[in-house]
Amino acid sequence: MHDVKYLLENYDLAAARLESRGYTDLGWLAELAEKRRVMVGQRDGLRGDQKKVSDSFKLPGTTPEMREELRERSKAIGLQIDAMTAELEAIEADLENRLMYVPNLPDELTPVGPDESGNVVARAWGTPRQLPFKALEHWELGEKLNILDFERARKISGARYVIYRGAGARLERALAAFMLDIHTTEHGYTEILPPFLVLEQCMRGTGQLPKFREEAYVATDEMFLIPTAEVPVTNMHREEILDAKDLPLKYAAYSACFRREAGSYGRDVKGMTRVHQFQKVELVKFTTPETSEEEHQKLTADAERILQRLELPYRVMELCSGDIGFSAARCFDLEVWLPGQQAFREISSCSNFKDFQARRAGIRYRPAPGEKPRFVHTINGSGLAVGRTVIAILENYQQEDGSIVVPTALRPYMGGLEVIR
Repeated sequence: MHDVKYLLENYDLAAARLESRGYTDLGWLAELAEKRRVMVGQRDGLRGDQKKVSDSFKLPGTTPEMREELRERSKAIGLQIDAMTAELEAIEADLENRLMYVPNLPDELTPVGPDESGNVVARAWGTPRQLPFKALEHWELGEKLNILDFERARKISGARYVIYRGAGARLERALAAFMLDIHTTEHGYTEILPPFLVLEQCMRGTGQLPKFREEAYVATDEMFLIPTAEVPVTNMHREEILDAKDLPLKYAAYSACFRREAGSYGRDVKGMTRVHQFQKVELVKFTTPETSEEEHQKLTADAERILQRLELPYRVMELCSGDIGFSAARCFDLEVWLPGQQAFREISSCSNFKDFQARRAGIRYRPAPGEKPRFVHTINGSGLAVGRTVIAILENYQQEDGSIVVPTALRPYMGGLEVIR
């Protein structure tokens, strides 16, 4: 959600930033705001007229006939006020509904670009592995080792699901535990296990609704399966006023995630890259506007350290204005190297939403006792997407005989297993 006052007072700047991310339809805002301003003035004028009529009742020499006439005039003005108030409420509802579809303003630090071609490599870690044999892709490896079963998953749930089995299931579980341990014991996050069903207002609060309704799974008329733990964790503090001394709040949540992936196509539908159900460890922060840039950088570094500990080569992409997500003001994608695909693929997206989600969800903090509450800034990122980390391990640690070496850091979580055969 946006601060309408800010948009109107900085209209040209806001319109230019939104245009840089492909949103060009802001003209309605000034028209609706002006219509609202005029009507509020007219209603206030009518209220003044009604007060004058009311005051006339008390004037000396006012006869019963005059009072009856004044009573009728007051009633007529009241009807006008009621009609104008209803129209104003309709304008407010229209304004709020339209604002729900307006994406966040790109941060001043976000590179300007039309699409992913404008993204910038911020840094890289490790050397992309070039294997001395023909590298297989993760689905080939998983099926050969009998640790990933796509056909039986299709029989159960349809296309784009997977069954982990044996060492594959153990690997998925081990990664989630490894990530949570690192983030809680080394990075200072509080572990959260959230509900996987949320109310519609929670989806609105984080920006999934109304724009992305077609990608969400609706469980009931009022409940949605979460597309990410960002939704329930952010809404833990919906309509709360936090204490500044408690900020930043840092949460690490493991959850299943459910997405229709309605717009995806091509090679991503093969294997586990884009499935309808997957698991993820999500990092969420609530912080002050003054520290949000620093905390965003720290969160991104926290996600990077998981890849470093697993010795998986990756690069950090700073997304341009035309490629950042709907709610994000600034975003870094971590892209891990996959030898089987001979490409870098996204494994985490770390976003600073500034006060965009906080306005929608009513999350504020009080800077000091007695001071007026301000909106917090929210930040989140995958730390990491577990299924995609499984993909990266299978492809980077594959051997010529089709076996998979277990990364050293992960072996204690795998019961000491060193090789998956």
